[in-house]
Amino acid sequence: MDGLEQLLAMHGSQVHRDDGYWWKVEAWCVPPTRERPHGIRYNLTLHDKHNRRIFGMDNAHAVKPAKRGLNSGKVHEYDHVHKTMSDTGTPYNFDDCFALLSDFFTGIDKTISDIRGGHL
Repeated sequence: MDGLEQLLAMHGSQVHRDDGYWWKVEAWCVPPTRERPHGIRYNLTLHDKHNRRIFGMDNAHAVKPAKRGLNSGKVHEYDHVHKTMSDTGTPYNFDDCFALLSDFFTGIDKTISDIRGGHL
């Protein structure tokens, strides 16, 4: 199974962990556009026991990249990560679906570890 098939097979998945955290995956094929050149729309989220999104990766809306050079503020990236509840989005470099899933599960582990360690 390739990465796209794996991601699409996980669409609608929700996993509730024993510690109260839960995650879900939503992914659809869409016609490629400038905003979603890979032809995938996705929303991968981690929630706490109060159903608040505490980490997520998606391409549902544009986020401004960090200011760089003369064109700063003019290009808006769609692939992005929300590293905390209040993060409005940081651009994410989408390579492929396997990397997206790997980065998502790594982000889940880091987020929960940071919360337990008092870093968030």
